[in-house]
Amino acid sequence: METKHANPGPLGLAGFGMTTILLNIHNAGFFPVSAMIMGMGIFYGGISQVIAGIMEYRNGNTFGMLAFTSYGFFWITLVATWVLPRLGMAEATPAGYMGWFLAAWGLFSIFMTIGTLKSSKVLTFVFVTLDILFLLLAIRDWTGSVVVGRIAGWEGLVCGAAALYLAMAEMIAEKLGSKLLPF
Repeated sequence: METKHANPGPLGLAGFGMTTILLNIHNAGFFPVSAMIMGMGIFYGGISQVIAGIMEYRNGNTFGMLAFTSYGFFWITLVATWVLPRLGMAEATPAGYMGWFLAAWGLFSIFMTIGTLKSSKVLTFVFVTLDILFLLLAIRDWTGSVVVGRIAGWEGLVCGAAALYLAMAEMIAEKLGSKLLPF
């Protein structure tokens, strides 16, 4: 008898979506980075996505494994860039260097977007908006433009909301046995 495993996708998407929403409320200018965002980055955006990625590995889903573990470690790394200097363990990263960090993640995301093209349209939308978000954040850090940063924040809210929507749509479809929310 084959054991049925849970779909880890909603966990990974919810961890990504909710953390992305909170960070981009900051980027849009509503509140500063605080322990709330860093905690979400480490635990829900970070660790929960790594767990979802490991579960996707067990399910034989290479795309899900790569996406969730990579973006989970993105969140943990991002928080480390904020915390390590405060602990005296590293120099603060100049904004221009962070632009390259974000650009590298943007390039990774573009390749991941290609992997979504025969998937759910909502998943493709999440990745396209993530590509745009990384580009805008890199431009913000390279130029110091507050306006570009605010635009990135609003665009990031769309990306995070789309990921959270997809998480809930997948979970509800599995629980109810029908696609109540289209994805």
